[in-house]
Amino acid sequence: MNTSTDTGWFKLQHALVTGGGSGIGAAIAAALAAQGARVTIVGRNEQRLSARAKELGVAHAVADVCDPDSITRAFDRASAQQGSISILVNNAGSAEARPFAKMDAAFWNQMIGVNLSGVYHCTRTVIAPMLAARGGRIINIASTAAQKGYAYVSAYSAAKHGVLGLTRSLALEYATKGITVNAVCPGYTNTDIVTQSIDKIVAATGRSRDEALADLVKSNPQGRLIEPGEVAEVVVWLCRQESSSITGQAISIAGGEVM
Repeated sequence: MNTSTDTGWFKLQHALVTGGGSGIGAAIAAALAAQGARVTIVGRNEQRLSARAKELGVAHAVADVCDPDSITRAFDRASAQQGSISILVNNAGSAEARPFAKMDAAFWNQMIGVNLSGVYHCTRTVIAPMLAARGGRIINIASTAAQKGYAYVSAYSAAKHGVLGLTRSLALEYATKGITVNAVCPGYTNTDIVTQSIDKIVAATGRSRDEALADLVKSNPQGRLIEPGEVAEVVVWLCRQESSSITGQAISIAGGEVM
């Protein structure tokens, strides 16, 4: 339930969302903006970011989470425009499948870079200002792949397991500093990434799109895709003033797939 206290709290916050140009990131940005927070979305595609920022009424900054220098520039620009970043949502990521025996070092490094090292770079950039302010929220959009294994996505799963380990360690390290660190772990979600996965299954197997989708959602006991807005609502809840004791958690949004 939204209250005037919530609104007052969120109006004091500057939330930065990586991978904010589409999918889960865009849904999170919209939900935080609706609560009254100042929001900056970050991504690599200037055209898409600009259009989405205009649609949502938020700011944007171009950066690649795998490039620490570009992250520093983008975050500095965002802070200069809208104040110190008090909420960081590490959402940028990439999910690609490949059999382990056919995986080369470049593919492995790519998956680890965007899904794990990117979280490190972004978090490292905001931690000093959050410590100075004695408060902050860091929310890492992980995946059920951070909590269990899936065949053919070993690099992605390894990276997301790393995100969860980082989340838990930082939560302990900053438990007395007013900074909470949590992971949100969606199952297969109705985004472009899943659409692309279905396209690949169809191309590789000759199955219909309905059959490919059924194969993806069979792991979800509810038999459906998660909607981006469902993930966004959990992020908003974690950002509330009243959620200050929730830290180090991995919150599954997967219809009961992970318990």
